[in-house]
Order: sequence, then C-alpha cells, then structure tokens
Amino acid sequence: MSPSTPRPAEQPNDLESFWMPFTANRAFKKAPRMISRAEGMHYYTTEGKPIMDGTAGLWCCNAGHARRPIIQAIQAQAEELDYAPAFQFGHPKVFAAAARVAALAPGDLDHVFFAGSGSEAVDTALKIAIAYWNVTGKGSKTRLIGRERGYHGVGFGGISVGGIVSNRKFFGSLLAGVDHMPTTYNREKQAFSKGEPEWGGHLADELERIVTLHDASTVAAVIVEPMAGSTGVLPPPVGYLKKLREICTKHGILLIFDEVISGFGRLGYAFAAERYGVIPDMICFAKGVTSGAVPMGGVLVRKGIYDAFMNGPDHAIELFHGYTYSGHPLAAAAALAALDIYREEGLFERTRDLEPLWAEAIMSLKGEPNVVDIRTLGLVAGIDLIPHADGPTKRGFAAMDHAFHNEGLMLRYTGDTLALTPPLIITESQIDELVEKVRRTIRAVA
Repeated sequence: MSPSTPRPAEQPNDLESFWMPFTANRAFKKAPRMISRAEGMHYYTTEGKPIMDGTAGLWCCNAGHARRPIIQAIQAQAEELDYAPAFQFGHPKVFAAAARVAALAPGDLDHVFFAGSGSEAVDTALKIAIAYWNVTGKGSKTRLIGRERGYHGVGFGGISVGGIVSNRKFFGSLLAGVDHMPTTYNREKQAFSKGEPEWGGHLADELERIVTLHDASTVAAVIVEPMAGSTGVLPPPVGYLKKLREICTKHGILLIFDEVISGFGRLGYAFAAERYGVIPDMICFAKGVTSGAVPMGGVLVRKGIYDAFMNGPDHAIELFHGYTYSGHPLAAAAALAALDIYREEGLFERTRDLEPLWAEAIMSLKGEPNVVDIRTLGLVAGIDLIPHADGPTKRGFAAMDHAFHNEGLMLRYTGDTLALTPPLIITESQIDELVEKVRRTIRAVA
C-alpha cells in the first residue's frame, strides 16, 4: 500500500468558525496541521505532502485508510438505503453486523446494543448495568466504580467513572455515587516494560476495600479499560484483570471492559478480553469496528443480562434507551466490510506476529534525551518525556507539532507522553521509518 502521487487541495479561507475538540485552538489556527486526504498508511496535507499515520487516525483506522471494500460498501449502502430508524424498525445489515461482532466476542457475550460512538457506548453500558439490577429486584445497586487515569469518553457517565483530571474538573460534581480504584501505573516498579508489567497485580485488591466501604449491595458495576490508552498507554499488570473478575463475581458486581481502543486487533485479538482470558459482563466498542470510516459504537452484553429484560408483554419496550443513529445503515455496511478485511488479511494475527519486533524497535528510543519511560503492548506504545521547564504538556505539544511539520508524521500526545498506535497494516520497514521519525522528533524538542 505505497502512497500514490500526492495532489494539492484547496485551503479553507475561514478557520474561526470551527471550535475544535481537544485542541489548542489558537495555536492550531496560527500554524494549521491540515490534512485533506488519506490512503493506506498515509495522510496528505492540503499541499500534497505525505504524513505517515502513527496513530491510526484516533486509534480507529485499524485497516488503514481509503480501503476500497469499505468505500464501496458505504457507497452501495447509501444508494440502497441511506437511513432507517432503529426504534421499532430494522434493516438487514444491522442484524448481520451485530451477529458478526457477537461471533468475535468470547463466552456468552451474545447481544449487541449499537450506539454512535465510544462515549455513547460507555453511557449505554452504565445505564444497562443500573437498569439490570432494577429489573432483577436489586435496585439498591446503583454505585459505579472506575479507576484513576481511566478514560471512558466524554458523556457525563463516562467522565464520572473516568479518572483524567482535566476531563473532569471543569464540569461540576458529575454523577453521584461513583468511586475510583487506583491507577495501575508505577514508574519506579514498571519502567520500560514490554507487554504486561510483572508488578501491580495486587492493586486489584483495592476493589475489595471499596466494596467493603460501600457494601456490595450498593455497587452496580466496575468499568476499566483492559489497557488504559488515552491516559498514556498503561498495560494491565500480570493477573490484574483476572483478579478483578474474581472479585466482581464474588460480590455480584458487573464487570465492564471499555475496549473502544483495545478492540478489533489493537492488542492482537478481536478483544483484549480474549488476550487476557477474562469474560466481562459487557464490552464497550467503537473506533475499529468500522476502521474509522463511519462513526459507530456499541455494547456487547452477556446473555443473562439481555434475558433479564425480556419479560412482560411482548409489545412493551424492554429498555428505554437508544440513539437516532443506533445501527445506522452506512455504519453497519462499513462494519461488515471492515470485519471482512480483518479476517481475510489476518490483521489480528499479524499484530501478534509484529508485537515483538514493534517492542524492540520502540525500546531502541531508550536513552534518547528526556525519555524516562517506554511502554509497549500489541501495536501500541507510550513514551514518557520529562516535562519542559516552562511547564507540563509543552514538550509533548512541541513534539506533536514538530513531527507533523518537519518529519511528516502524525503522533498523539497526552501531557508529556507520546502515543503511537499505527494502522495494523504497517510493514516492518515502516516500523523502522516511524521510529526514526520519532527519534529525530525527540531530539528536536530536547
């Protein structure tokens, strides 16, 4: 999938109207990082300059960009059926997409509730958890437990259970009845880990302390990312997720895995739940389900949870929840095409094969200026830099900006951590190329 001949695109003449999300708007509009098209492993600027995609868009374009089967599926679907409501009506492809996603999930995670994004998927899962205890006669179980440094989207439910300070502090008291387990990261004990760190599994026992504090009769669900992504790539310690499962089972608490980032091959499996041999009660997904081509999210739910709602008169609505764009026809078509690519090209298995090479290449950055930790897992890496003397986030921002303008590389930063999450189609030579671009970037912002 080599880049084709770049072509220039027209520049917008008004940058002020768009209030950009999670962006330093004033800095961007002084020196825009504008992209106009994409193909394979590359974006292109409006001037036609290729930009290697080191982030799979936003952790989502797992099959790479502008894949013809996905494009053709979307085009054909738009001509046949542009939109259909999911409230009281259905269309064939959404049922096919649900069946395909459920078939990839472990255990009896057999039912899919579709949403439009990862944030919607998380809020859906939290609502299902509380509603489940209501319909099973345990309405006192309403408390939700997240984790420090967790990211679960930007809905009020997601930021309430999330644990990233900047995402929370501007928005008031958020949801009541929420508690947080400690983060699993400890640089002193885990620095420069490849894969799951050996230290930290015992931190799952903190859930026991929280349950004891509130009593299990009040706790509805625990939600964690198997790998904490947006906070800076924090792999789970060995045994941590299995211990969480054991504690939740012991106390009758639902366990929710937020796999919006880790799903669809990022860690070498359809879902991280499979990698770690843990069956949660729900899995939130989005991003890679359509390879980013059309917004889509959803929640996989275990059979027993779904069945608990299937009572009362047949004509009665069982769950008063949903979105206008739940199971949108174009999204369903894109999902089916993306899932075909993952299967036919063996991209999940390919990620497992590339993981050791990826880890070695990224770890070669150890010893570069200001690098204090590196973490790798699947085709993901987090590189911690010492904050600039002028304050935190400045070095991270400078690295992202330099990489784009000077190295032709898109990378993400969170605080002073650089995050790398390339499309799963990346080749061995492109891994080397990406790492050298990162190396020069780190030196440039030293």
